[in-house]
Amino acid sequence: MQTKYPDTAILVFCKAPVAGQVKTRLMPQLSAQQAADVHMQLTKRILSLLSRAHCCPIQLWCSPDTNHPFFEQCAAQYDVSLHLQQGADLGERMNHAICAALEKSSTVLLIGCDCPSFKENDFESAIDFLQLEAENGVVIAPADDGGYVMIGMNKSYPELFINMTWSHKDVYNNTVQRIVDLELTLFESRRQWDIDTFEDLQRFRDSNKP
Repeated sequence: MQTKYPDTAILVFCKAPVAGQVKTRLMPQLSAQQAADVHMQLTKRILSLLSRAHCCPIQLWCSPDTNHPFFEQCAAQYDVSLHLQQGADLGERMNHAICAALEKSSTVLLIGCDCPSFKENDFESAIDFLQLEAENGVVIAPADDGGYVMIGMNKSYPELFINMTWSHKDVYNNTVQRIVDLELTLFESRRQWDIDTFEDLQRFRDSNKP
């Protein structure tokens, strides 16, 4: 598949859709299987958006392994390559994926699979910044909950991931402070929102009403 940015890779982090192990904060309003179905729906949504955009090669980084039938289905349907997440926590897994992707690509963007607010130009503007403007740049897209849903770079910066506390309202601010401390150039992408709670899911459903 020809892409606009062949030397860039987008890394999509995704857990296997095992009922009771994904989107657990959607329960008890949803059953464990319904929550897993939402997880699959959101993953397919972002992979479909990326595939239609023909922006750059897509890598699906899987946990706990790449063998789940859902991952195999995604690889066949959306022309994505499958990769195994490795590391003791989220930060180590993200850093490993970025380092591995940078061995073959000059620019990488890493995103989650549960952000329905992404638009095609969010990725293109981030890649343009990294490739045309910033030798030591970092792109980050803040999320409404205080975290972030995308981070991109041309070089690996383990300091942004290692020994970081995750899943709280100051993740974005703490990461930005580390970017400042490293004297890197920051490009703040458009604010996004992801789906963690049942209220987030309602927002998603309302936004898709005709």
